[in-house]
Amino acid sequence: MNQDSKIYIAGHKGLVGSALVRLLNQSGFKNVIGRTRAEMDLADQTKVYDFFAKEKPEYVFLAAAKVGGIFANNTYPAEFIFSNLQIQNNIIDAAYRNGVKKLCFLGSSCIYPKFAKQPMDEGQLLDGKLEPTNEPYAVAKIAGIVMCQSYNRQYGTNYISVMPTNLYGPGDNYHPENSHVLPALLRRFHEAKIQNLPEVVIWGTGKPLREFLYSEDMARACIFLMQNYDVTTDPKGGEHVNVGSGIEVSIKELAETIKSVVGYEGNLTFDLTKPDGTPRKLLDVSKLHKMGWKHEVELKDGVRAAYTDFLENGKL
Repeated sequence: MNQDSKIYIAGHKGLVGSALVRLLNQSGFKNVIGRTRAEMDLADQTKVYDFFAKEKPEYVFLAAAKVGGIFANNTYPAEFIFSNLQIQNNIIDAAYRNGVKKLCFLGSSCIYPKFAKQPMDEGQLLDGKLEPTNEPYAVAKIAGIVMCQSYNRQYGTNYISVMPTNLYGPGDNYHPENSHVLPALLRRFHEAKIQNLPEVVIWGTGKPLREFLYSEDMARACIFLMQNYDVTTDPKGGEHVNVGSGIEVSIKELAETIKSVVGYEGNLTFDLTKPDGTPRKLLDVSKLHKMGWKHEVELKDGVRAAYTDFLENGKL
């Protein structure tokens, strides 16, 4: 990519998409385009094909997806698999038919088996059963990876897939039921502070380990890989790349960090009658580290930035 390249970001208003827009603009890229859902429904094949035929983007970041936490995935499984397959299929095929030079597809770490060995390396894809609660979403993302690889093999395209760990940052979803753990806890601690509640209750023991990555670090990784990772010489179509911090924290440590950032002075208690979920979920990011990329934003600094965003934009 050069600064005059026409770059289309699908999902430019989302968590990673908005970070991509900010970073590309800050780096001097002059031709970054996006479309809101009101302007173009990505599940509508005709509209997507017409857009690509008219705009002819040279590079595409496919950051658009229907996403949510365990509750949302469990409640709306049909919507999660249908919407994500439609979006991916339309954009990847339209990119090929309109000569896009390179595409970056964003997946999710939930593609790996529920009982994958830790840390999870790229080779464990399709090596076991998925977590049932988000299986429809995971299957859609796996299909996206295989679709990119298949187009690379058959058509000689240069489509890469990146698998992020748990993401957070400006533009996140803070819905009390449909958000992920970090933004959900930010909201819960903030409301407890405002309402002078004596305690915040966390499900389980607080012992499960999770990995988190700031959204702008994720955007930096996508841009880095778009500039440096070429799969055109790989006869298998190119392996996907894990993107994470490589650092894990317990849910208890996460809650204590958020409590400190928010300034909540009440008690933190754990409901031992509730399940812990998967004991550990950490990506092996050695492949990306060997390429020369590492995260820049540490957890507490990122949480501070996320909380500022919540105060300005996140309250429902």
